[in-house]
Amino acid sequence: MRASLATMIGCLSLASGGAQAAEGHLADAVNRNVLRVCATPANLPYSNEKGEGFENKIAQLVADQLKRKGVENTWFPQGTGFVRKTLSEKRCDLIMGTVQADEFTLNTNHYYRTTYALVTKHGSGLEGITSIMDPKLKGKKVGIQAGAPAADYVAKAGLMPNAKSYLFIVDTRYQNPMQDMVADVRSGEIDVGILWGPHAGWYANHGEGEKLSIQPMLEEKLPGLPRLEYRITMGVRANETAWKHEINDVIAKRQGDIDKILLDYGVPIIDEDNKLITEPRMPKGTN
Repeated sequence: MRASLATMIGCLSLASGGAQAAEGHLADAVNRNVLRVCATPANLPYSNEKGEGFENKIAQLVADQLKRKGVENTWFPQGTGFVRKTLSEKRCDLIMGTVQADEFTLNTNHYYRTTYALVTKHGSGLEGITSIMDPKLKGKKVGIQAGAPAADYVAKAGLMPNAKSYLFIVDTRYQNPMQDMVADVRSGEIDVGILWGPHAGWYANHGEGEKLSIQPMLEEKLPGLPRLEYRITMGVRANETAWKHEINDVIAKRQGDIDKILLDYGVPIIDEDNKLITEPRMPKGTN
């Protein structure tokens, strides 16, 4: 799971001064010439320095819609201190892929909703499983990141004795437990990998070896266990509500284009009824 999301649930180029825009009695620090984005390096499928991640693509879409000259990234490793050392220090104006506001951020409307997914080999007989509680998983060896919300479901299903544990909070410049888990599915070291949806969709289709099957976990939340699905938003500084509304307008107008980017990267998108979205959505008010 990416930096800000992972931090929230247990693990999300300095620019010259921007133009000052009035917001009530407060002034924001948003640069009106370029879109300054806080991003994590070497963190595919989200972002990297080459601009190859889906958050890089969505940030460029936002910049284009706002008629900015381009995107200017402030790179900072994921984990504790990400928001404080970037957004709150006014080194950038927008964080991609946040989940919940904290003392440093204000959240936009969500631009996608996703969940954990099961990664299996084609022909394994496990491709259609959508729940960790499925009886077909009894006796199977599953891979799970220790501390992830889905780990509680693995324990509830009685699968922990045969589970292989992977790290959850890492600096992806040096370690990649998500990639390691998927490689273990390919090699047969484990039967099923349980990963956050964007990671599952990306690594199942990348890396050495065969492409794998991914099945979003669409099961209902079990009593006493954490939720598995989350609404993903963008984050701005806590006092910059006008800037938040600008980003909300972009999301509303360009939702279909955002969906296309996410679907191209294999991100499982689900609606509010936990139904899988397979085609880009049209903006509200269009036919």
